[in-house]
Amino acid sequence: MNKPLAELLRPASIDEMVGSDLSRLNVTSPQSMILWGAPGCGKTTFAKIVAKESKLQVVVLSAVTSSTAQYKNVFDLAERGARILLHVDEIHHLNKSQQDIFLPHLENGNIVLIGTTTENPSFELRPALLSRCKVIVFKRLSLADLETLLKRAEKYLEKALPLDAEAREALCEMADGDGRYLLNMVEDIVNNSSKDETINVTKLSEILSKRSIIYDKHNDEHYNLISALHKSLRGSDVNAALYWFARMLEGGEDPLYIARRLIRFATEDVGLADPNALTQAISAQQAYSFLGSPEGELAISQAVIYLATAPKSNANYVAFNNAKKLAAKTGSLMPPKHILNAPTKFMKEQGYAEGYVYDPDTPRGFSGQNYFPEEVASQELYTPVERGFEREIKKRLEYWRKLHRSFAEC
Repeated sequence: MNKPLAELLRPASIDEMVGSDLSRLNVTSPQSMILWGAPGCGKTTFAKIVAKESKLQVVVLSAVTSSTAQYKNVFDLAERGARILLHVDEIHHLNKSQQDIFLPHLENGNIVLIGTTTENPSFELRPALLSRCKVIVFKRLSLADLETLLKRAEKYLEKALPLDAEAREALCEMADGDGRYLLNMVEDIVNNSSKDETINVTKLSEILSKRSIIYDKHNDEHYNLISALHKSLRGSDVNAALYWFARMLEGGEDPLYIARRLIRFATEDVGLADPNALTQAISAQQAYSFLGSPEGELAISQAVIYLATAPKSNANYVAFNNAKKLAAKTGSLMPPKHILNAPTKFMKEQGYAEGYVYDPDTPRGFSGQNYFPEEVASQELYTPVERGFEREIKKRLEYWRKLHRSFAEC
């Protein structure tokens, strides 16, 4: 069976690798390390180079298929004097108990561990294991890196790929930072193109099936993209917000999840600077629930545009947190009696509702009474900003304060 082109062109030394700068790492006397990065960015290649250069006895296991007994066999071999480099692929699949059995052997230096993973180690691996390993982050390959790989493939094949300039650029974009996927597509092109044919973008799309964007709703990529959307909205960058929204949809995210986050954003980051923001967000959620995809996605897009361009205020968020802190601090204090109802004779005798003034019946619609517990001084928990509708709210609050001061002076 012929080897894949990606295997035939696998770099044999760090100098041949593209993408992440690994030149400062010591591959002859390596320490335990976790290699984290997207597929096709060089993790396995680097692990193979370290294994070759270190002169250690190499054991390669996959966390998906290996058992605890296999790891214990490796540890027993190391305890009998063997110098072992253990490469564990997809190491995030190890359960907590399996991760724990590595600890004493990493601590005493019996083995050198190289774990490769596409998942964020800080979420998937135990802190005790991470503290004994150096974490190396592998970047996705840039378009320039991918072009370098294309040229290497052409040199190996001893012929140029039959692509026009636009199709060549599109090929690198389709790889989405994955060098192995790029070389697999090169093989498809070579095997499915005729002699003396020039391939344009249209023909290229016929030869190659479109690759799905790497997006896992259950890992950190999900949180990375929703964070990017949220912060683009907060930064009033409508174009970036639309881009991240589209990225999430392309990756298969549930539009209702995005709509829910937009509702949260409307109350947390826009608030009363634009009271209509919440209405827009809820309307988008309802419209999508009624229309479904793809029609309903346009309603969510409209909400994204509205929220990104709305004035921003977190005064509601801050005020609510201030209120929660004060409520937790003051415990179970009773409201002042004058604002309590008195449905029974006994409660009236206890002073409930005594002295209460119905504000709308006063000349200015304001009585100036105290509504905090008697043991708690009146406090300003909400401070509106000088943006959007909150400018009007601030004027209203200043009006009530002036009235309150005038009553206090009487």
